[in-house]
Amino acid sequence: MDYELDEDQRAIVEAVERLLQRHAGPARAIELNREGGYDHDLEAALDQAGFVGLALEEQTGPLEAALMVEAAARAGGQVSLAAAAVVAPGVAERKLPGPVALARADRNAPVRFASHARTLLVDAGETALLAELSAGDVEPVRTGFGYPVGRVSEAALARGESLGPGSGARLRDWWRVAIAVEAAGAMRAALDETVAYLKQRRQFGRPIGSFQAVQHRLAECSILVEGSRWLALEAAWLGAPAEQAATAAAHATAAATQLFAETHQLTGAIGFTHEHDLHVWSMRLQALKLELDGVAGHRRAIARARWGAPA
Repeated sequence: MDYELDEDQRAIVEAVERLLQRHAGPARAIELNREGGYDHDLEAALDQAGFVGLALEEQTGPLEAALMVEAAARAGGQVSLAAAAVVAPGVAERKLPGPVALARADRNAPVRFASHARTLLVDAGETALLAELSAGDVEPVRTGFGYPVGRVSEAALARGESLGPGSGARLRDWWRVAIAVEAAGAMRAALDETVAYLKQRRQFGRPIGSFQAVQHRLAECSILVEGSRWLALEAAWLGAPAEQAATAAAHATAAATQLFAETHQLTGAIGFTHEHDLHVWSMRLQALKLELDGVAGHRRAIARARWGAPA
């Protein structure tokens, strides 16, 4: 993998970031979160600009789609881009009506973005199911995770159309890539927000960020974020092989635990309040850490991919 973006990739990222500057940001996310809302305007703007279908285009692919999702996560975008732009093309091999949500048939847990989703991709074990959602299929659930969440009815899960043998594993692989990419973007934004705060907040006549002990902690967080980012992008570029996808998700979710603790401790009490923007990204990390059985589930998937299922 070439770690330098080519000219076209840089142009895509710059174009996405310009669009996000107009349509996203922490203030927009906070406004939508008050009512459990979804940013349909942002999704429409990204779709009209051709960004949602990057993974399916001849000149681009899943790496470019992952770069877009990462940028949206950094900007606090309240959209289900990872499912629509990364997971759906990898499993259904076509563009699906959005918003798209991801669920598991063996769990009755609330699902991110389900309360606004039109399409549901379901991990049913050996196969993946594709279901269209109608009014009454989802019960909205209020949480503090910074995402709109809903509980999908068993009837909606049961009427899903099978995407064929082996599609369940492909769904899980791409889902793990999506988790890693979103987490990397959210962690970078949370860390940047913390660094900006530490440059302004003063103690003992100096900015807190000037103390060496604080800088060491920030440096460790930066290494974790960079590692998460490149593992996620590599897994996307390779087409989500099982081991690489699980490794990216395991590293990102483990890093998210440490980054959540460090950024909130370094920002003090204000970081736990809604008057500070940190929660826009840090609370989303808490939700991402729960999906597909979290870091333990991802590590089990690494072991299965490398050594096979236990006898």
